Parts: sequence; C-alpha cells; structure tokens
Amino acid sequence: MTLANTDSIGLAISGATPRSQEAYERAHAAFLGWRRGIETPLAEAVQEAPGFVMAHVLDAWRLLGSRDRSATQLARPLALRAAALPANPRERMHVEAIGAVLADDYEGARRRLGELLKRHPRDALALQVAHTLDHLVGDTKMLLGRVAAVLPAWSPSMPGYYAVRAMHAFGLLESGHYARAETAALEVLAHDPLDPRTHHTMAHLFEMTERAEAGVRWMSQHTVAWGQGSVAAVHCWWHLALFQLARGHHDSVFQLYDQRLRHENSTKVADLIDASSLLWRAELAGADAASRWPSLAEAWAPHIDDAFCSFSDMHAMMAFVGARDWGRAYRLEAVLLAARNAPTRHGASTRRLGLPVCQALIAYGLGKDSRAIKVLGSLAGHAHRLGGSHAQRDVLHLTLRSAVDRVRRPVAKWWPLKLCVNAAQRAPAVPTLAMPAAAG
Repeated sequence: MTLANTDSIGLAISGATPRSQEAYERAHAAFLGWRRGIETPLAEAVQEAPGFVMAHVLDAWRLLGSRDRSATQLARPLALRAAALPANPRERMHVEAIGAVLADDYEGARRRLGELLKRHPRDALALQVAHTLDHLVGDTKMLLGRVAAVLPAWSPSMPGYYAVRAMHAFGLLESGHYARAETAALEVLAHDPLDPRTHHTMAHLFEMTERAEAGVRWMSQHTVAWGQGSVAAVHCWWHLALFQLARGHHDSVFQLYDQRLRHENSTKVADLIDASSLLWRAELAGADAASRWPSLAEAWAPHIDDAFCSFSDMHAMMAFVGARDWGRAYRLEAVLLAARNAPTRHGASTRRLGLPVCQALIAYGLGKDSRAIKVLGSLAGHAHRLGGSHAQRDVLHLTLRSAVDRVRRPVAKWWPLKLCVNAAQRAPAVPTLAMPAAAG
C-alpha cells in the first residue's frame, strides 16, 4: 500500500494513504476556516486509513474546544485510538496535549502545544487549538503572542497562511490594536471574501470601536459569508443583534433572538451563552424580555451540575435570574459553593471568579445593588480570566454600571415590572422586593 509521508505544508504524517490524506486536507481546511461538515471527510480519511494518526487527532481536537462537558468527553475514545497508533514525535505531542485537556489540565495542554509550535511553527492545527485554549482561559497576551511568534515562518503562498493571519487579526483585536487588526482582517478578506472567522473579527472591531451603524451594514452585506455553512453563524447573528441593541432597535433585537438564536431551540452551550447574554443586555437597555426567559432557563437546567466552565455558569445564572427562577439559581450557587473546593480547573476558576460573579448576578436580580457593585467592582481587574472576548465580558461592566445607576437614581427603571410579577407568581416562597412604580 502506498503511503503519504507529508501533508500539504510539508509536515511528516504517519499511517496515511494519498486518498486518506486528500480527505484529511479537506477536513483540516474546513476546521481552520470555521466551516461545517468536517465530520464527513474525516470519516472518509479514517475508513481509508485506520492508522492515520492525524485524522484521529483532528477528530478529537474538533470536540475539545467546547464549553460543553459532554461534547469534550466524546473525544476520549478518539484520543485512545490515536494513542495506540505508531506516531512520530510531533503527532505524539498532539496526543499528549489531547490527553492533558481530557485530564482537565488546560495549562499542561497549552505548554505542550507551545513546545510543539517552537519545533513546528507551521503546524496550523496546533496553532488553532492553542489559540482556542488561550481564548477559553482568557489569556489575551498569548492570544496574540503565540500567533505572532510563528507568523515569520509563514508566507502567503503556503496553504493555511490566511487562517494564521486571521488568528493574528483576532489576537490584535483582543489586545486593543484595532487599526492593525482591521488591516490584517482586510488582507485576509482580499484573499477570501467568504472567510467567516474574519467577518467575525470585523464584527468585534465594530463592537469595540462603537460603530453600530457600520456593524449593521457590514454584517448585512456579508451574510452569505458568515451565515451559511459557518460554525459561528449563531454567534455572528448575536453580534448583529448587539448592533441593533446599540441603535435602540429593540424589535429587531427580539426578532433576531427568535428567528436566529432560538428558532431551533438549540441546546448547544455556545448558543445558550449567546442567548443569555443578549436577553440580559436587552433588559439592561430597558427592553422587556420576560416572556423569553423561562424557556431559556429550561434549556440551561441540564447544565447546573456540569462543574466544567465558569463562563457557562455565569450565563446559566443570567437565565435563571432573568426568569426569576430562584430555585435553579440557588441550586447552581450550591453547586458552585461545593465546586470551589475541588482541586480542578473549574474549582480554581469558581473560587476566583465563577462563584462571586454568579452571586453578584443574584444580588443584582434581587435589587441588592450595593452587594452587586462591591463584588463586580472587585473582579474588574481579572475578569478576563473567565475566558471569552472583551465584547462578551462587557456584560459584567454593563451590569455594574446599571447597579450603580440604580443606587444613584432609585427611581430609575428596574427590570420590567411584568417579569417580576410573573416571577412572584411562579415562586411565591421566595422573598421579593418592593419595586418602584414604572415611569410613565
């Protein structure tokens, strides 16, 4: 049987045939390009060459960037298969990094991937995975520095270069280098106008530079690029909704929520995060999302006991507080009180951020604004360690600002009165605060 010895960028591979390599390259390109459909070519690659190490590795990595515990655990048998195969040193480092993630050792995984990239700076898969892990743990410095370190090894003629350049653009953005980020993003789009990752970066640029009108125009003009076949489609609809919220177009916000974020009642954690964030921000802006909170709280309920990701916990708590579902809110708080003592990644993040953030959200929902202000104010300097982007974490600043406004102006508009009345009817045993009369 004829074996393929190197991939398209010249990196050594083990156990591949030319036909399986071709299928793998299609899957690899889709993964780097944030495109759906990676499963089919990966299955073709493995069926053709069961001993193809990197096909199993990519199959595992596609699952391990999730904030959903159940999704990450699906990678375990794939990792075992890869570990049992003959592999070269680079492939073995991938397998070891996968094992570290499955052992909840994200720092160990990032170190191993860093070592791999020092030896093989053109391993775009290792770079993308490390970039994702940097994003998940909130390491903004590495989000830029890791990509910048390998960029000199790349040139525009190499397959995968523009994916690396797209990662660089996002790292520049999250580091506050907005002009350079936009230049890098436009360079990628000049090569591939349909690149969804880069359109996502452009959405962040418009958000962070407060250009809502330009953001609406851009996202509306490029819907085909980011809205069709992209793994980030729902998240990009969320960005468009944020621009509409900034413009005060609340009807458009809820239309996008109903028709794009929740029209299929997705149970994916990433989609639930966007939904919680959007409704919470809409409430902070004075819109009434009362009718939408209960079903979202129901969707979050199975994740109360996950004990996996503080960023997810925060957004689950938003849904419970928004729905005035105090039973689930306090259940999640109890889970976090126990989890903070665990010698795990989630235990550490819960002690440092997850538990206090969720308690601050409860305090805000109960109108205990001084408590919310004290906690959220104390966390501002290291909230980035929750992970996610600046744009996503801004919800905490917006909540803090709203709590301050309510203290300064006690007659300011609270959460919509209808929401509070309905909540009181659902949970009469929970103490409720007297609400000031709605203005007008």
